[in-house]
Amino acid sequence: MKTTLRFPLLQVAAAVAALCVSTFAAAVGPRPAPLAQPVTLTVGYQKVGHLAPMALIADDLKKMGVELKLAEFVRYADARTALLSNSLDMATVGPADLAIALSQGSRNMVGIMGVGSSLKYVIARKGVTFNSWSDIKGKKIGIAPGSAVWFQLAATLTEKGVPYNSFTEVKIQGAGANFDQALKRGDVDGIVTWEPFESVPVIEGYGYFAKPLEYSQSKSVGAELGMLASSRAAAASKREAVQRFVWAYLNAMEQLQASPQKFAEAYAQFTGLPLATAAEAAKPIKLGGVVDLGQIKRQAKAFNELGVIQKDVSGEIAEFWDTSFVKNAGSK
Repeated sequence: MKTTLRFPLLQVAAAVAALCVSTFAAAVGPRPAPLAQPVTLTVGYQKVGHLAPMALIADDLKKMGVELKLAEFVRYADARTALLSNSLDMATVGPADLAIALSQGSRNMVGIMGVGSSLKYVIARKGVTFNSWSDIKGKKIGIAPGSAVWFQLAATLTEKGVPYNSFTEVKIQGAGANFDQALKRGDVDGIVTWEPFESVPVIEGYGYFAKPLEYSQSKSVGAELGMLASSRAAAASKREAVQRFVWAYLNAMEQLQASPQKFAEAYAQFTGLPLATAAEAAKPIKLGGVVDLGQIKRQAKAFNELGVIQKDVSGEIAEFWDTSFVKNAGSK
């Protein structure tokens, strides 16, 4: 069954303001003092390159009295579900997940910061031509329903006035490797996925970046790769531990962003990819925040207009977006 969007729509480009990009301009401050009593944080994550700072933070956290317990999830949506049920203290999720949670009546997620950005292209099967968006007509495109990259694609198509039903969507579940396998077998003409599964077909020679089909520049979603969130319970009862996690993550992010070699090594360590593959997959990624309050509010409004969420919660977002953790981690 195809995903149904309400087209035609109000012009999203006219309805939303220009994308505001926030970055961590200031270096992190000194390491916070250890907690008086150790605290355990259970953090959900995905084994993807832009979260490579996760590979470097356990020792720093231990020095600050925080025991890190990691739980791997294949999809942002699964981590969101676990976070909302208080099975996790923190998680990496998609920026749309905050609006989704609020639209479903949950008040247990607090957005903290973005984690990275990159240009995004449809990955085409070698031999299939994609010179413009009009070339998707009649093509089979592999998508992950409700995923962060799907949101980016849907918003881009809307702003460009391209009917969503121009192509045949092929819903692919599970890990990104499933997308690559479908492309390699010829089950689809293109895929909309995430790193390192974007670069693998290019490196192995059966796919290519269809650069005319770039979909990360929509005004309502932008080039974000995800965000770090906390449960509302942990943000209150474990606030000092969450603060130390944010410091450690920003510190690791800063180190990796400053050194492509270290980033590639951490990428390989975190994902299990060969170093050469990780180095290629890391090239398009910029670590750091692209997500801010204004963007998430615009995103919530746009997705209500798209029919993705049934309630416009843009007016509620500010209550569940806490910039104080990042500010408190900065230089004093």
